Amino acid sequence: MALFDLKSLNSALDELQHERGISRESVVDALSTALAAAYRREYGKRGQIIRATFNPTTGDMEFRQAKIVVDATLVRQEGEEPTGPDDQRSRFNPEQHIMIEDARRIKKDSQLDEEISFPLETREEFGRIAAQAAKQVVMQKVREAERTSIISEYGQREGEIVTGHVQRFERGNLYVDLGRATAILPYDEQIPGERYRQGERVRALLLRVDEGVRGTFIRLSRSHPGFLTKLFETEVPEMASHVVEVKAIVREPGSRAKIAVFSNDEHVDPVGALVGQRGVRVAVVTSELGGEKIDVVEWSAIPADFVKESLKPAQVLGIELNEEENRATVSVAEDQQSLAIGRGGQNVRLAARLTGWKIDIRSAGGPSTDSTDSPQAEPGAREPAGTESGSVATEEKSAFEVTKKEIAGDDSELADVEGTNADPQAQDRDIASETVEEQQEEPVEKEGDAEEEKPVEETPQEKPGQ
Repeated sequence: MALFDLKSLNSALDELQHERGISRESVVDALSTALAAAYRREYGKRGQIIRATFNPTTGDMEFRQAKIVVDATLVRQEGEEPTGPDDQRSRFNPEQHIMIEDARRIKKDSQLDEEISFPLETREEFGRIAAQAAKQVVMQKVREAERTSIISEYGQREGEIVTGHVQRFERGNLYVDLGRATAILPYDEQIPGERYRQGERVRALLLRVDEGVRGTFIRLSRSHPGFLTKLFETEVPEMASHVVEVKAIVREPGSRAKIAVFSNDEHVDPVGALVGQRGVRVAVVTSELGGEKIDVVEWSAIPADFVKESLKPAQVLGIELNEEENRATVSVAEDQQSLAIGRGGQNVRLAARLTGWKIDIRSAGGPSTDSTDSPQAEPGAREPAGTESGSVATEEKSAFEVTKKEIAGDDSELADVEGTNADPQAQDRDIASETVEEQQEEPVEKEGDAEEEKPVEETPQEKPGQ
């Protein structure tokens, strides 16, 4: 057989099956369709239905013409006019149709709409145009078979973690080679701050498989909350066995996440199961997410207890619930207020999204702070790097006030001692040494703090004999 090199052909069939998951039968069918198209282009007549079969082992080809069995109710004979506007019969074409009377002379049990085939002369020489038509048919059929293979394989893996290697970057999107297919990791599904290199290994959640006009697209995500859940399932056997369940999870990718868990076995601690011994399990997940902080809290069916747990690591003194407004007012110690609110309100914002309650933070003896009425960041929202949080500034200011009060208290004590000290010069040396020691022990936070402490260091000294 001169038309095909059977050795090279079978090698290509095996390669397509191994690398792209396209079965040999699909490629052979594509070749048969292409041969039929080439035969019709080169030797066929207008309207003919050509069928071809190809044997990849022997290289034999067979061409046949197919005709559809019809009767007077399905077609109009040549010269016959339509009976009315509702007459939908097509015109009889001897190259496509065969009347049922003639068909039953060939095959006694022929039925309407059945195909009857007739052998054609085998041809092995095709022109350039016919070969080009055959090539286009093969490529189209191979693409369709590859699309079907991708959908059948990856469509069943939606919601699972897949591993691939960075192939290329294009307009912020990351293309990942999964081996048999190429997936896309969009810019809005990436973790802010992460940088990738070509050829680098990447793990991501397979969100879905989209079919479009331009082909099949596998969409990945690293910022989806489900990615965090699946990472814990790979590290925590209790989750894989469904002893520990994830009830709720919220993320601000690359920054912080909160996950509420519940145990179906009273002998299993859900929080301890996810954290692991000495924090090993949660540390592995945090490393995969580029240092994203993860708060693991215990889920509770009691709203007050759940809200209290969601604000950890802050310690809650008391809580009041307003079910009509779906609002929770939480009381914390004064030194816990900034911790409960978090940087830029992040802790209380995540707690509100986790529980579904609007949360107000109120320090003991201080006014209430409505911390969840401000616009909430959506999952994956990017925050400007280097921005200073209002809660952090409040914490630093309160710490500065406490320090200033302590210094003022030391001045009063020193004033009481001045009246009884027999050696004023020795007293001055003691005050100076204590001031230097305090400055060495306490780190200087801001330049403004140093300016406030300066008048304390230059306290007017009494002259001897006064």
